[in-house]
Amino acid sequence: MSILGIDTSTAASSACAVRDDGEAFEIAARPERLATRPAHARELMPAVADVMQRAGLAYEDLDAIAVGVGPGTFTGLRIGLATARALANTAGLTLRRVSSLAALAAGIEARRRLALIDAKRGELFAALYEDADELCAPFVASPEEVAARVRESGGRPLAAGDGSVRFREVLEDAGVRVAPDGSSAHVVRALHVCRLASGAPGEPPGVVVPDYLRAPDAKPQ
Repeated sequence: MSILGIDTSTAASSACAVRDDGEAFEIAARPERLATRPAHARELMPAVADVMQRAGLAYEDLDAIAVGVGPGTFTGLRIGLATARALANTAGLTLRRVSSLAALAAGIEARRRLALIDAKRGELFAALYEDADELCAPFVASPEEVAARVRESGGRPLAAGDGSVRFREVLEDAGVRVAPDGSSAHVVRALHVCRLASGAPGEPPGVVVPDYLRAPDAKPQ
């Protein structure tokens, strides 16, 4: 299967093309990019063009497009999904939705993994995994509440993601292990979006929506 994957759930854009021979061509941000301002509108399509060119693929060669649907930043998810829909509609392809937290967890090298994306407002988007099992489905809570739920589940997971870096002190005080700040595990990689999408069903682009987990910060007056 040849598949293009993208994720814009955090400040960093990520794109990856995987050919049907299994070779992957990826653009993944360095961990420090997570602490800067998002620039998905400027960065995403050039990243997509780059990975497609390096893979030697045209859009008609793809079997599907995979997209990280969040949770994550409101604007970032809108840009990522709008881009994925436009590409899928143009090429006549289906979309495959992937949890951005699951994609983040796939890059954490531990049996029990805690994926944490900064949800702003002093909160975290979180999900807990052990091997292939989802122990805690994606939820949004304060760092203290996340730590309490992790304690209830037992064990000491390894946490990663921009949320774990921001709230490292709170989490470590509660006994949660956090990957070093410079670890690539903190980045949501489109490579993992592609790999997880291989087992996901294809859907019409119009029915795939972001998973915000909560209402956006800005509301119409």
